[in-house]
Amino acid sequence: MSVDAGQDSAQSEPQHAGPRTSLDTAAARNLATTTKSAPQMQGISSRWLLKVLPWVQVNAGTYRVNRRLSYAVGDGRVTFVKTGSEVRVIPQELGEIAALRSFDDESALTALADRFVQREYEVGQVIARAGDSADTVYLVAHGKIEKLGEGLYGEPTRLGVLADGDHFGEQALLTDDDTWQYTAKAVTATTVLALPRSALTSLLGVSDGLREHLEAVRSLPRQRANKRGEADIELASGHKGEPSLPATYADYEAKPREYELSVAQTVLRVHSRVADLYNEPMNQTEEQLKLTVEALRERQEHELINNPEFGLLNNAEYEQRIQPHAGPPLPDDLDELISRRRGTRYLLAHPKTIAAIGREWTRAGIYPDSVEVLGANVPAWRGVPILSCNKIPISAERTSSVIAIRTGEDNQGVIGLNQTGLPDEYEPGLNVRFMGIDDKAVISYLVSTYFSAAVLVPDALGVLENVHVSNWR
Repeated sequence: MSVDAGQDSAQSEPQHAGPRTSLDTAAARNLATTTKSAPQMQGISSRWLLKVLPWVQVNAGTYRVNRRLSYAVGDGRVTFVKTGSEVRVIPQELGEIAALRSFDDESALTALADRFVQREYEVGQVIARAGDSADTVYLVAHGKIEKLGEGLYGEPTRLGVLADGDHFGEQALLTDDDTWQYTAKAVTATTVLALPRSALTSLLGVSDGLREHLEAVRSLPRQRANKRGEADIELASGHKGEPSLPATYADYEAKPREYELSVAQTVLRVHSRVADLYNEPMNQTEEQLKLTVEALRERQEHELINNPEFGLLNNAEYEQRIQPHAGPPLPDDLDELISRRRGTRYLLAHPKTIAAIGREWTRAGIYPDSVEVLGANVPAWRGVPILSCNKIPISAERTSSVIAIRTGEDNQGVIGLNQTGLPDEYEPGLNVRFMGIDDKAVISYLVSTYFSAAVLVPDALGVLENVHVSNWR
């Protein structure tokens, strides 16, 4: 056996016919010039948002959005603090309720917040029933609530979905003789904070400031306004003869919003020895700069999505935010998102969200056609392209958002803001400025890009929130 093993070992060794008679390839490589690629980067994404946004030149670094005066107030989201299983509303956040918008007495707000009672509801439980007395204000701390109504022929109708931070029943702050116009039912396990009218009444007996504020709100004349909250422009139509025509004017916001250009910057450093000696066949400084610019553009798109001041996710109005009916992004949810605005131009979603949308299409037996955007075929719903954007976050609960936008300055949509013609401009809105050479012979370049985004009217931007992206049914 040992002899056989030795033979097998000998047979496995490479056999040499004799001494090498030509130059080995390993040695030959020392005289050869290799064919090489430019430096590659994994962090480059499609950056569709930067491609499809119309960019508007901002010469003074600030863009002012002038709008008609709007009388709509409130309609914000309430924030809570959680300690163990106990949830409390932050008193100052009660100002997000329309009736309390301008009330700033912190002691009264704290006393009001203390009177909210935490309630838990299981799936399917009714929180408020149509026709019953609307004597309670509800704040949704966690969960999902569906608003149900009744159609003309008695059939059930879905009126909307409420989720974390929403509120309903605020009419109980102003009157004690109203009734619920819809039924509110828990879709998931839900935690709400409830303020009964009786608890509010006891507080009004000791808080003169709160009582006077609510009385003033109750006595305000109803401003004639359109469904967007803008003051009506008085018109006459269908008349005959020579009646006196109404006089009117369109009022403007006294303090319109201004968007200042934001900046993303970095300092690129290249040693002079590298820049001088290692520039063939590729310019080292140029290759370093290309990769740096790619990283800046990725950060630019991230800011356009997530920045707290001008990011799209944070600038969508409350009434333009909707919740999915069942968790995953159903075709019905996309229909509702698109229908919230005229001329929806694009939908933006994380790649995992797009995969979830595709699963729901397949499950429903729907196979939409793709459309062409800038030479690439992308999926579409109702003819609206769905563009990939990996800057839209996915939460720890595996939920994400779908953004719908109408674009263009002439179309009262969403626009990108930048300034071109900068000193030492390398790309539109991006410049590279020489900063000098330090005593270690390191050359420094300041690389900067200036940008922002503006929403010209609220319905140009909408968000489908809390979409489950990992729901495999």
